[in-house]
Amino acid sequence: MIESAQAFGIDVGGSGIKGAPVNLEEGKFADERLRIPTPKVSTPEAVADIIKQILDHFDVPDGVPIGISFPAPIKPGKPLDYMANLDQSWVGVDIHALLKERTGRTVVVVNDADAAGVGEAQYGAAKGRKGLVFMTTLGTGIGTAIIMDGVLVPNTELGHLPLRGMEAEQYASDAARTREDLSWKKWGKRLTKYYQMLEHLFSPDVFVVGGGVSKKSDKYFPYIEINTPIVPADLLNDAGIIGAAYYASTKQA
Repeated sequence: MIESAQAFGIDVGGSGIKGAPVNLEEGKFADERLRIPTPKVSTPEAVADIIKQILDHFDVPDGVPIGISFPAPIKPGKPLDYMANLDQSWVGVDIHALLKERTGRTVVVVNDADAAGVGEAQYGAAKGRKGLVFMTTLGTGIGTAIIMDGVLVPNTELGHLPLRGMEAEQYASDAARTREDLSWKKWGKRLTKYYQMLEHLFSPDVFVVGGGVSKKSDKYFPYIEINTPIVPADLLNDAGIIGAAYYASTKQA
């Protein structure tokens, strides 16, 4: 692995599994990332084998912190109890034990939205911000991460809050915008309802908006009418890999 890297991050998604060595001093990739399509039948064994393939490709040395950004709530020492975007055979799996067995390495697994939030808090739009930071990732669903004075509150899953008779992510995600062919203005008004609900429940100090659509924030931010400051993420789709790598580095003894 390239010498300028101090950790390694992998982002497991429904369509692709991506990994790269990370320079923790700068919060950037130390080498070009490798992306491998997620298997159509995304069983634990199949996904774990791709993770091993990525680690072997970069020849990640023993002792380097390895962080895995994963699309499920992660409770260390407990099996997965929910899975949205991968095969349902993941439910009941001890993910840390499985990955150690299949890859021969000890890894740190973190929820994907939490990884993005940690990345933005350490290197991106939330860097240096005190108080309550809410990271939301707008994509197939709505992922959330809460950072309080730099400390992660894990596994919040606030995209599943009820809104307009359905889960919020069914109403206001980027997938909902695409599915219903919403204009940026109409989508912005839906996001207003979602963010107003979070304002009412939590009184955050800032919203950071991630996901691929964050790079088009100028098209819909003007239609989000809330009192809390709202800013686009800086790391965009790199946040999961960078955040997972940094998170793993903080957990290494």
